[in-house]
Amino acid sequence: MDNATVVSSSWIPLLYLVVVTCAAGVSSAAECNGDDRAALLRVKAQLGDPVRLSSWRPSTNCCAWEPAVFCSGEPGRVTGLALFSLAGVAAPVPPALGELTGLAVLQIASVRGMSGPIPPSFANLSLLEDLDITGTSISGPVPATHLAGATSLRTLVIADSRLAGPIPPSLAGDHPNLRYLDLSGNFLTGAIPPGLVHGSFRFLILSHNQLTGEIPRCYGDVDTVDLSHNRLTGDPSPHLFGIASPAAKIDLSWNELAFDMTGVRFPHHLRYLDLSHNRITGRVAKSLMDVRLEHLNVSDNELCGEIPAGRFMAAHGADCYARNRCLCGAPLPPCDGGP
Repeated sequence: MDNATVVSSSWIPLLYLVVVTCAAGVSSAAECNGDDRAALLRVKAQLGDPVRLSSWRPSTNCCAWEPAVFCSGEPGRVTGLALFSLAGVAAPVPPALGELTGLAVLQIASVRGMSGPIPPSFANLSLLEDLDITGTSISGPVPATHLAGATSLRTLVIADSRLAGPIPPSLAGDHPNLRYLDLSGNFLTGAIPPGLVHGSFRFLILSHNQLTGEIPRCYGDVDTVDLSHNRLTGDPSPHLFGIASPAAKIDLSWNELAFDMTGVRFPHHLRYLDLSHNRITGRVAKSLMDVRLEHLNVSDNELCGEIPAGRFMAAHGADCYARNRCLCGAPLPPCDGGP
């Protein structure tokens, strides 16, 4: 798998930073906290003094530094930091980030030369609410221990990187407010622990890993489930589908799931369904006739029989059903040589 091809869908923390940016106009004029300024200068040095951080100078107000230092309060505590597209960096994750103890939002994106594990100093970030790291070479295990104190964490994204090993079950219990989890595009193995996301409007994105085992029953009421490109097995249909499910997107493609689709009932407000490249048998479920899907793909399975016709089925082309065992009927050729 080429991790560089994995695109993170972590729009929640990005939206949060937009809000912080709009609110930072007043506080950014204030003089920043001296300890935070010193910590940011250590971050810059530990990254090898990248050119893009040239505005980070000891004699200036760190609340006005670019890119994206956000402050609040008097004197200004650094509550948000966004590091994007830092060219020429070849360094571990800066331990000095853990000295910014007022951080609520930390984003790192497209810094491919940043490597190594998340440092233990991240245990000091007890106020962290949104951590979004994408497009790096960060490795090691999922940093559950180092983030255990961040009990207000709502968003955890470490995607398109090089994490390895299992997802720690403790991640579920340590973060009761976690609603958005994206660990896609890594090298994670083992089973998916139950209870990783909480509350309403939940996202579970673990695609492009090497996860195995069955999908836990508790994820039947998650709004977005993307577990594609893993090695998952079993039958998720009794708990992941159903007309009462709140799911708007379900992507289970490129796994080893095996179940009979014939009688499965899909949520009426589902908009994205990809079950391609599995071992699904039976017929295409008639319940799909009542679902206004914007994306449907059940190709590369073992489905057979006539494709249901009518209502919303006309929106789906032949590619949606390609390379099954013996599907027929529009948009595929007619069954039994009929008209």
